[in-house]
Amino acid sequence: MLRLYDSRLSGNSWKVRILLNQLQLPYERITLDLEKGDTNSAEFQKISRFARVPVLELADGRTIVESGAILQYLAAGTPFFPDDQYLRAEVTSWMFFEQADLQRAIALPRVYHLRGLADRMSQQIERFHTDGYNGLEKLERGLGGRHWLVDDRYTIADLGVFAYVALASQGGYDMTRFPAILLWLARVKQQEGWIELIQT
Repeated sequence: MLRLYDSRLSGNSWKVRILLNQLQLPYERITLDLEKGDTNSAEFQKISRFARVPVLELADGRTIVESGAILQYLAAGTPFFPDDQYLRAEVTSWMFFEQADLQRAIALPRVYHLRGLADRMSQQIERFHTDGYNGLEKLERGLGGRHWLVDDRYTIADLGVFAYVALASQGGYDMTRFPAILLWLARVKQQEGWIELIQT
């Protein structure tokens, strides 16, 4: 059986859980506490060379790290990752964009807000917002007149970009500035098998 090492509030881990659910793949979930430093243990670093979640452990014990790599591995041969070489490159391009232009700029202000550090870290948040709003404006333009990011259908490009963008307001971002993004987020949430970050 697959084993997923994740954390409760990680957007990158959320992406993987959504896809596992959409593909109806059984897995064992091992949730780590990042605040307690669980990812810094020598045992965990043996399975995650970058000492971060998510990590997908295969039935044979091999591990895959980085959310984008995990999504591509799981989605291979499914409608979520096109067979066409050009379309696959387009999917990968959006996933690279999310990690480069959005993930850090959204994730860190969110962490500061969730941990009650927003006032103390206000200058850093402002700098991250400058970069993050720039990335969100690019995404807004990319969605102009489109329902989905690639090939007019839901793919792991949408899922890969979705998670942290859906959480951006928790980091103080004003998402009302991005009507196309808001409509697209709603469409992603309507996909069969989609699950909330925290399931009750």
